[in-house]
Amino acid sequence: MKILITGGCGFIGSSLVRYLLTHTRHRVLNLDKLTYAATLDSVQDVREGESYQFSQGDICDSDSVDKLFSQFKPDAVVHLAAESHVDRSIDGPAAFIQTNIVGTYTLLEAARSYWQGLCGVQKANFRFLHVSTDEVYGELDLL
Repeated sequence: MKILITGGCGFIGSSLVRYLLTHTRHRVLNLDKLTYAATLDSVQDVREGESYQFSQGDICDSDSVDKLFSQFKPDAVVHLAAESHVDRSIDGPAAFIQTNIVGTYTLLEAARSYWQGLCGVQKANFRFLHVSTDEVYGELDLL
């Protein structure tokens, strides 16, 4: 399986990248902007494998995202890229809107366009998983 992971150099994303590359035979394309919350060091031990590719880029850049879909031809997308740390959203909410909303929309549109071009089993089996934090989804009132 070929999996496109966004935010694969962040805390959660790098754990997933390392797990997939050490415990499965999946191929991984790691798309990360390498902002304050990400470092290539977090995937250092798996970067040299044949099953790993890295692309430094922004999920808000539709041309680049479309190109990655067309070249890598993923079977699945795990979308982890997001602005986080709520205190940062108070000082600079625009970055949160851009990445968490516009970027997710851009990625969804690229995935939809790519999916529409698939046929049969590939189309039926394609998956898109968005995983994020309460800063994106909001908190759950359990009371």
